[in-house]
Amino acid sequence: MTAGLQRVDVGDLTFDVRADGPDDGRPVLLLHGFPETSLSWAAVTPLLTRAGLRTYAVDQLGYSPGARPAEVGAYALPNLAQVTADLMTALDAPVADVVGHDWGANAAWALAAWHGDRVRSLTAVSVPHPTAFTASFRADPEQKERSAYIRLFWQEGKAEEVLLADGARRLRRMFGGAVPEEAIDTYVAVLSAPGALTAALNWYRAMSSSTPVDDVAVPTTYVWSDGDVAIGRTAAEACARHVTADYRFVELPGVSHWIPEQAPEELARAILDRIAST
Repeated sequence: MTAGLQRVDVGDLTFDVRADGPDDGRPVLLLHGFPETSLSWAAVTPLLTRAGLRTYAVDQLGYSPGARPAEVGAYALPNLAQVTADLMTALDAPVADVVGHDWGANAAWALAAWHGDRVRSLTAVSVPHPTAFTASFRADPEQKERSAYIRLFWQEGKAEEVLLADGARRLRRMFGGAVPEEAIDTYVAVLSAPGALTAALNWYRAMSSSTPVDDVAVPTTYVWSDGDVAIGRTAAEACARHVTADYRFVELPGVSHWIPEQAPEELARAILDRIAST
């Protein structure tokens, strides 16, 4: 597979994947979060490919126009993990170093927990292990307050209307000035397509604590920033209890939730250090 945007079939789904780096490089799978696309890795990818790695940045389920199932259940975490594993097979990268940010981190945690044989190493960015988050949400009033926005996202129809009103003003405001305007314009354009924002919000609507995520037994780095408005320190520090392999906690001071865009050099260093450890 050559560099550039590729379309990769996984059953009846077609994913848009941005591939870069040498064809024979060690594969790295990059999973974005909400409300972004694979372009969120644009500043990180060159730093990885320069080290000889082969990167695959995916427009995830619901974000790729050809992989946008209508039913909410398709976005449940077990299915996200399975679809990601199947995509890796289709990419001819059955085992890879996996990096995920935001909801991409959730998918990466689940992949490492339930398909650990497919994950050489894990670098999770911003969002901690799902069990650590759930426990903190239940017990920590600060985390509950930080997560209050999710209640809007659960409201089908209303959330879409609120986020896209006035030229997607509220959607744009989520980035807090940490992401370049041209990137935000691209994200908004993708999510303004018919059905796209609903698909992206279905990741939230399919959330369930009734399916516990196993502890992770692969070498793991968790990167968190103390300026993250969505994830507090209690959840971040609880993450360590859910990794049984070598674990590193990297804290980035003065950085917002949008680590891949705001601190690409620091993030790439953490990824490369983790990959080198295996």
